[in-house]
Amino acid sequence: MNKVELRKIYLQKRQALSEAEYAQLNFQLYQQFFANIDLSFIKVIHTFLPVASKHEPDTWLIIDRLRREFPHIRISIPKTDSRSNILENFYFEGLHQLVTTAWGIQEPKQGIPTETEKIDLVLVPLLAFDKTGQRVGYGKGFYDRFLKDCNPDCIKAGLSFFEAGEKLEDTTELDVPLDLCVTPAGIIKFV
Repeated sequence: MNKVELRKIYLQKRQALSEAEYAQLNFQLYQQFFANIDLSFIKVIHTFLPVASKHEPDTWLIIDRLRREFPHIRISIPKTDSRSNILENFYFEGLHQLVTTAWGIQEPKQGIPTETEKIDLVLVPLLAFDKTGQRVGYGKGFYDRFLKDCNPDCIKAGLSFFEAGEKLEDTTELDVPLDLCVTPAGIIKFV
């Protein structure tokens, strides 16, 4: 299947989740993340902030535990620049730092910029992914451009409520594959 078809299918699948299913899947992702991701060498984690109305994986569960139990790890969050189609990244300081955009996305209104090359792990938003680590996002390319600038050793980890699909038909050299994906059933690593 191509990205346009998969984007439509997986948006519908996420929207069809009941609130109980959504909460359960989020809790399972949270458990799998902390059970399977080695955080001992991680100094900076970049994460997207979820849009609950789109039933995106709730990264707040991960953020809250990181802040409580891993104070040595700094958290970086994105701000989209729609004029240049790039992500600007800032260290997360607290809820006081956030504003909600017209698209319902929480973003930092100010803060200390994160140097992209210092990020050790990126939690990448996605709608679907295939067995080779290629992902389907929302189609604007923000994360592909950002991931190309990350340190080569940076771990690119997707978060998905669903398992891998068949190979995406329309990937290009601009697409940056994931290193792994966290699902409610476990971790899928790509070579």
